[in-house]
Amino acid sequence: MAVAEMREDETEDTLPDLLRHGLDVVFVGINPSLYSARRGHYFARPTNRFWRAFSRSRLSGPARRALGVAELTPAHDRLLPEHGFGFTDLVKRPTVRAAEVAKEIDAEIDVLTAKLERHRPRFACFHGITGYRRVHLCLAADTAAPALGLQLVRIGVTRLFVVPNPSGANAHATPAEQTRWYDRLADALADQNPL
Repeated sequence: MAVAEMREDETEDTLPDLLRHGLDVVFVGINPSLYSARRGHYFARPTNRFWRAFSRSRLSGPARRALGVAELTPAHDRLLPEHGFGFTDLVKRPTVRAAEVAKEIDAEIDVLTAKLERHRPRFACFHGITGYRRVHLCLAADTAAPALGLQLVRIGVTRLFVVPNPSGANAHATPAEQTRWYDRLADALADQNPL
């Protein structure tokens, strides 16, 4: 029997969820890129703005101080749950472009919802309004269309917050704007009493 060969753009592996009970923020991506999956870290592509913008924000301050670093990098992702931050994706299948999993998102919303209800983070921070829009339609189709920032809908006790997608391909938000959205999430976190 012949063994099927994997194409160069395919991978058997994906990024593991980096979750635990009671996190302050779980960052929710649309899906891992092949690049990140191969490297084994979230937002690993050098052109992705997540780590630079997150590191410049007030949101990451306590984690940076605890880890003794000025800037967080993809290599810190597995350390961050100890400092209140986790990571997951709407769809776990890695692809070159997030658009390749658009039809899979609806089927995975229940999986994401179960993760958030089980781990009870204070906030789930969705990267990108495009990916979050499908979640919003599933959870609260009868409410106003979603926008960036704090959402009215929750998943269990978890508040939902949407920031621009930090992908280098997203020309709609500058790195400075991306940082400001993480600062706004820090403000929302500070305004909410721990559950």
